[in-house]
Amino acid sequence: MSLKVDRAEMAFTFKGGMLPMTVMELASADPERIREQLSGKLSQSPAFFQHTPVVLSVEKLDEPHLALERICAVCRTHKLLPVAVRGGADPVKQSAWALGLGWFPPTDATRARTLEEVPSTEAPAPEAAKQPGVASGGRIYRGTVRSGQQVSAPEGDLVVIGAVNAGAEVLAAGSIHVYGALRGRALAGIHGDTDAGIFCRELRAELLSVAGTYKRLEDIDPHLLGSSVQVVLRDAQLGITSLD
Repeated sequence: MSLKVDRAEMAFTFKGGMLPMTVMELASADPERIREQLSGKLSQSPAFFQHTPVVLSVEKLDEPHLALERICAVCRTHKLLPVAVRGGADPVKQSAWALGLGWFPPTDATRARTLEEVPSTEAPAPEAAKQPGVASGGRIYRGTVRSGQQVSAPEGDLVVIGAVNAGAEVLAAGSIHVYGALRGRALAGIHGDTDAGIFCRELRAELLSVAGTYKRLEDIDPHLLGSSVQVVLRDAQLGITSLD
């Protein structure tokens, strides 16, 4: 006897996704040193510390045991919300699970292939593909990226011939070019490409990120809003300059 479940009665479904996530790469396991630096950061960029979820990367630490609970407490005191740990020996993994956190293997072991294997459904546009900076293996998307929609180019640049609405998300291994208004979230260099950039005709973005370094709307110079801009990394800082 088979048991059929009516979809209308389902309480949830699992869906893959790529959410913007800040990685806090620890170079020290000393909670007090972390507290001191976070206090300084809070005074410089209070908008960043607004219940931001973070992944604690311990890959650079050669310590089998960490005061993980104290480190998480320091983060929460400064309005950062640890959600997972990346790297570390088995005791670190067990501590993360005991604290209700997720755990990821080190970066080299986690280079995802899932999105890279998903072929683009849009036909390429030859005239757009010849634009400078559009890398081989990139993707052309024609039309508006609507709220709640995610468009990605996991192997190269992403070109959007249209607008990106608020609540939408565009991601690319390389650079992102938006030939319209960018009101949603744009994440370039998602695999760590620091030479990637974001280029748009009208900046209204909720979030901009290049290789994990990001700015929210409230951190962007109001004079740049509505302008054509380029967003690139300079000295590990996200720089936004007008193209007008």
